[in-house]
Amino acid sequence: MSVELDSLVALGVVLATATTDAAYVFFNAAVVARRRVRAANWSGIWYLLSAFAVISYTEHAIYVLFAAFGSWIGAFLSVTWLARSPNPAG
Repeated sequence: MSVELDSLVALGVVLATATTDAAYVFFNAAVVARRRVRAANWSGIWYLLSAFAVISYTEHAIYVLFAAFGSWIGAFLSVTWLARSPNPAG
C-alpha cells in the first residue's frame, strides 16, 4: 500500500478543521447566548468549512490525522479566545 502525502492538502486539512472547530465553538456560544442569527451564521460556516476536510480525507485516510490535529487546534484557540472575551457569545 503506497501513501503519497500532499503537504498542501495536509496543511489545508489542518487549517480547514481548525477553522471548522472554531466555528463550532462559536456556534455553541451563540446558541447558549440565544443569538439566533449569529448561531445560524456560524452553523452555515461550520458546514461549508468541513466540506474540504471531509472530501480530502475520504480520498486518503491518512488525512484524518491532520483533521484531528486541526480540530484540536481550533477548539483550543477558540475557547482560549472566548475565555478572554467579556461577552462569551463572541
